[in-house]
Amino acid sequence: MESIMAQESPKNSAAEIPVTSNGEVDNSHEHGFNRDLKHSLPSGLGLSETQITSHGFDSTREGVIEAGTYQGSPAPPLPSVLSPSRVAASQLAQQGSDLIVAAGGQRTQTKSGPVILADEIKNPAMEKLELVRKWSLNTYKCTRQIISEKLGRGSRTVDLELEAQIDILRDNKKKYENILRLAQTLSTQLFQMVHTQKQLGDAFADLSLKSLELHEEFGYNADTQKLLAKNGETLLGAINFFIASVNTLVNKTIEDTLMTVKQYESARIEYDAYRTDLEELNLGPRDANTLPKIEQSQHLFQAHKEKYDKMRNDVSIKLKFLEENKVKVLHNQLVLFHNAIAAYFAGNQKQLEQTLKQFHIKLKTPGVDAPSWLEEQ
Repeated sequence: MESIMAQESPKNSAAEIPVTSNGEVDNSHEHGFNRDLKHSLPSGLGLSETQITSHGFDSTREGVIEAGTYQGSPAPPLPSVLSPSRVAASQLAQQGSDLIVAAGGQRTQTKSGPVILADEIKNPAMEKLELVRKWSLNTYKCTRQIISEKLGRGSRTVDLELEAQIDILRDNKKKYENILRLAQTLSTQLFQMVHTQKQLGDAFADLSLKSLELHEEFGYNADTQKLLAKNGETLLGAINFFIASVNTLVNKTIEDTLMTVKQYESARIEYDAYRTDLEELNLGPRDANTLPKIEQSQHLFQAHKEKYDKMRNDVSIKLKFLEENKVKVLHNQLVLFHNAIAAYFAGNQKQLEQTLKQFHIKLKTPGVDAPSWLEEQ
């Protein structure tokens, strides 16, 4: 029995698992073995940190080396050498295929597989930032130019003939707006008078039926008030047509021209701002740093000069057409207004109706609504 135990003692001692005082397995030998293996591998390969999984000497399974990120510093190899199994060797070969060792021992990682070259994609945020930068710079230059002109320090480009026409247009617009307000007031008052005449005519007609002794007198007054109300409605139609035409001229045609004038003035301010900037750069020194700035400023000045010339030409054309249209419209409307007022106060009903026919004015019949779309069909 003692001889048998002596023969089995080496195997039992090798398979013995030490236990700590708390009853846990002592893995210090295994950790030490892993540490020796880590230091034993060549440092120049830059391999990942290794971890050894052992299953005892009785196990028939081969050793497996699992790879993880190695964060330690390279150390000289130890004398002990571990020969990994076939599976571990294949994993190490796969890990090392993506690595190239430089001459100085520095690790260089290369990617396996095809390399895709993509075109540079523009960043929308950078484009917006560039637009904001250009807008801020342009606003700063224009604001500085406006302040300089207000203070009398900066020079401005003036087209005397065009500026005079613009001033006349603005002054006429104010006068036409005043005429429009007065005509609207007259229309409101005339409408109230016509409404009162209708009510008075109805009251006279009612009394004419109920008062036999004053039947004729109430009847005459009723007919007169009704006739005046009818003529008042005809005059009211002419005045409203006059108001609509003048309103279109003032608030649409003239206003559209003034919008073009505002764009022209903005272009003029930008032109003067970049002109002043270019003049300041030309007065300064010319060297390698300032020449690109001067060239860029010259390019921007030329672009704004073209814009300014185009807007000035547009304003001139619109002012010319506006003057022709204004004369034609106001001529017809003033003739209409005069003839209608004169015929009404002269009591010439036929002349008043003829005036409306001359200008193709159709009066809306009182108490009759517009036909529905089904009736129009």
